[in-house]
Amino acid sequence: MPQTFNVGARSLFVTLTAWVFIVLAALASATALVQNAMVASLLPGWQLSGVQQPLPLLTGLLIAYLPWFVGAGLVLSLATLASAIGLLLRLEWARRVFIGLLVLAIVANLLGLWFQHEVVQSVVDSTLSRTPLPAPVLGVFGGFVTAARAMAVVMTLAACGTLVWIIRRLMSSAIRQEFA
Repeated sequence: MPQTFNVGARSLFVTLTAWVFIVLAALASATALVQNAMVASLLPGWQLSGVQQPLPLLTGLLIAYLPWFVGAGLVLSLATLASAIGLLLRLEWARRVFIGLLVLAIVANLLGLWFQHEVVQSVVDSTLSRTPLPAPVLGVFGGFVTAARAMAVVMTLAACGTLVWIIRRLMSSAIRQEFA
């Protein structure tokens, strides 16, 4: 029987990171399954509304390819679940895949800021065009929208910063030694 030598001690950081992402990925996978069902039932109505009133370019593309986006979310959440379990088991391939998925999550979050800006602008414009509000109320409403956008940017950048910190820790020599 071959002998296995553990070079490094198991760190609490890797264990906690793995468990947190196992729970988050399991929840994301369940949510993605529900979203796939929702998209399948609601997409025909959304496509008809896009014919009546044209949507902005990015929003129109998002609606057109929504089943693919939601399916990709399911695949990524299942891949994150598998790599987080592998991270818990201290498998080197899982550490590398997990880092790659975190990089992909950072890119998706930063691109999501652009999508969010366009979708929120589209919703606000369509809502305000149908609502007879006085000018002072529109100003207050615009202030809330601006505050919500600013908060979303801050939260997204904080989440990306946290993911970068996790990547840096997983690439450190002490952590890599655990996976040797």
